[in-house]
This record gives sequence, C-alpha cells and structure tokens, in this order.
Amino acid sequence: MSQTYEPNDAERGQDYPAGPGLDGGTGYPGGYYGPGFASEPPSPPRRNHKRGLVITGAAALVAGAAAGGLIGALGRTPAATTTATSSTVLSTSQIASRVDPALVDIVATDGDQQATSAGTGIVLTANGLVLTNNHVINGATSLKVTDVGNGTTYTATVVGYDASHDVAVIQLQDASGLTVASLGDSSTVKAADNVVALGNAGGEGGTPSVAAGSVTALNQSITASDELSGASEQLTGLIETNADIQPGDSGGSLVNAYGQVIGMDTAASSSGSQFQSQSGQSAEQAYAIPIDDALSIARQIEAGDASSTVHIGTTAFLGIETSSSSSGSDAGNGFGGFGSQGGFGSQGGFGSQGGASSGVTISGALSGSPAANAGLTAGDTVTAVGGQSVSTAQDIANVLVKYHPGDSISISWVDQSGQSNTTTVTLANGPAA
Repeated sequence: MSQTYEPNDAERGQDYPAGPGLDGGTGYPGGYYGPGFASEPPSPPRRNHKRGLVITGAAALVAGAAAGGLIGALGRTPAATTTATSSTVLSTSQIASRVDPALVDIVATDGDQQATSAGTGIVLTANGLVLTNNHVINGATSLKVTDVGNGTTYTATVVGYDASHDVAVIQLQDASGLTVASLGDSSTVKAADNVVALGNAGGEGGTPSVAAGSVTALNQSITASDELSGASEQLTGLIETNADIQPGDSGGSLVNAYGQVIGMDTAASSSGSQFQSQSGQSAEQAYAIPIDDALSIARQIEAGDASSTVHIGTTAFLGIETSSSSSGSDAGNGFGGFGSQGGFGSQGGFGSQGGASSGVTISGALSGSPAANAGLTAGDTVTAVGGQSVSTAQDIANVLVKYHPGDSISISWVDQSGQSNTTTVTLANGPAA
C-alpha cells in the first residue's frame, strides 16, 4: 500500500471565492487554494485541514541579505535570550511554555493569485533570522510574520532556500531582541524518545498548538509529489513521529523532553490514508527534518553559498505557464520560471505538465513576462533553457535555481507550426521559490 502525506502549511486564505478544497475536490465556502497539489475528494478536516503538497511514502525509507551573525549565532548557545531547557524531563505544558516564545506565525501572500497560506518558523537569531520550510514561503509575493514571543508582526524577506530539501531562511525586517530557540542535537535522537510538536496548526495564529508523541523511526525517506503532474522530490533522513502534526505546523519545532528543538515539522499523513511501514503495518505518521540537517543548509544560505539546490536571494522569473491536466485548467502563474498550478511558486517542478522527452509543452506565458516578450505562447514546447535540454518542469527548475533577476539566459522552443526558435531573455523579479 502507499501513503498519502501533505505538508502542514494551512494552504490559502479564507477570504476569497470558493476554490479547490482540501486535497483537491470541488471546494469549500471561503475558498482554499492549492499550488497544484492532489485532486481527490476532500477528507473530513482535522482542525483546519486544507489542500497541500501531497507526499507519498516509500515503505522502507522513508530575498534579501541576512543581517550578519548567523554562523556564530547558530551554535548551541546563541548570544541572545534563549528558550530555557532543563536537565530533567519536562511536561508537555512546560515544554510549550518554554519553546513558544521562539516560534513565529508566517502568512505568505501571493498577490497575483490573491491567495494566502500559513505556516510556522523557528527563530534563529535575536535580529530576526527565521528557519522554515520552503513550501511555506513557496511563491509568496509578500510575507508577514508574527513573533509569538513579543506579539509584533514584521515584514519578512527571503534570504534563500533549498527546495529539494524543503528548507528556507527568512529575515524579519527591523527586528531585535527576539527570543531564540534552544537547539538540540538531532544525532542523539532515538526511536521511542518522547517529543512535542509545536506550530501554527490550521493557520489560526496565537498560542502555538501542541501535539505530544514519540519518535517512531529515524532516517526515513518520503517522496513529495504532485499527483496531478507526477513531478516529485525525495526528502531523506527524516525523523518519523506519531505526534499529531497538522496543516499550519510546517516549519514548526519538534522538541525533545528537555525543551530542545531537534527537528522541523515538515509533513504528515492525510486524514484517512494509510502507510505501509517497514514492518508491514499501516499507520498514520508525521515527519520532521532533523535540526542538524536544517541548520547545515541554513548556514550555507547565510554564507551566500549558492549550489545546484541552494538559491540565494530573490527568485528569477521567466513567466512560463504550464498545466498538468489535459484540459489545461488551473494553469499556473509562472513563478520561478515555469509555473505552478493554482498559484504559489514553482518549487521542484510541481505543477508542470512535464514528461515528454522532447521538451515541456506550455499552456501559456504571462503577459509582460520575459517568456511572453520572447514570443512564447500556449502550445509551444520548451526544449532547452540556459543551453541545457529540458524534458520536465523539474529540469527547468534545476537550471533556474542558480539564476537571479537581471540575469540573461537562453531559451529554445518549438512553436506550434514546428518552427525551432532560440533567443536570449532577461529574467525578471519573481516571488519566493
């Protein structure tokens, strides 16, 4: 059997016309929008379930410059007011009261799609560097972040992200004196350890939600995929837990019994779905990125060390729209270069039509975008970007991750008449991821 999972950002705001509902479907009053994620009848919501990135479990595995100091501050004893830990086991309520002040509620807005999503972040430095999941900020045109410790809401910019590992770092503007999370050592975590997951469940804000549980497995791998497009990414080395992690908890903290953050909440099973575990037993589980792994990427981002997976600063925008359905409905917005069904972002190729070895057939190019200005239109097939052949939207994402707004890049395509074309475009400024 296979397991369906979804990441835990409370997808899309409730103030827009009715749209696709939780895990696809026909929609709820108030409208929940999803970035090209699963299309299936909605399950009864737990707290405030909304549609999200679908994750299928593998049975045996499973913008702006940072204000300085992250490298030093990300040690085990940051030079700031830090949440208190204990030498003895704490109760769930004690853990929550200690850890809550170092969490933030994140509201990501996509102005073009007029949709919002909610998630959580972990405060890394007193001046407002925050760790979160990439899928929380994916495609956002603006970020509003409320610090739980002081109740203040800040504008935030994206310092950088690694879509393939679902890690992002954002910077709160004009922040100071924030309470910093006490970080544990995830290499010491063992199966059966008691843990508490804290986050912005349901995107409701306010006092973080609390979900107690235990570690059920280590070093797990899951495949995050868009069931509409078939595009997918592997997340590996995860902590598996039976804590009841919810949409909106993404980017929140998985905490040990002593009040130390040992993981970042990332994905959880959909309500009513099943998972084939290594032992052959079906179960509903949740997953967190070990804090040591997340911090390693955060340090790379702070250092400005871009790579084939780590993007630093603002996101380049090409403006290609793709549709993963044969009808071409729910075409995306072209963020990050190639589009994402239904709105937010272009992370990891989600929302692509992708699959044909001859290229990526597009459903359109956004008006005024570099792609549109180059003459691309619906039905054209992109065959190469930056001189590299592409056959899926993931290929385009892999090329574009190292580029920034203002960079020039070549694009080749075959139009509907069969004519081959190649030109050079200047990438525009796009939303995160």
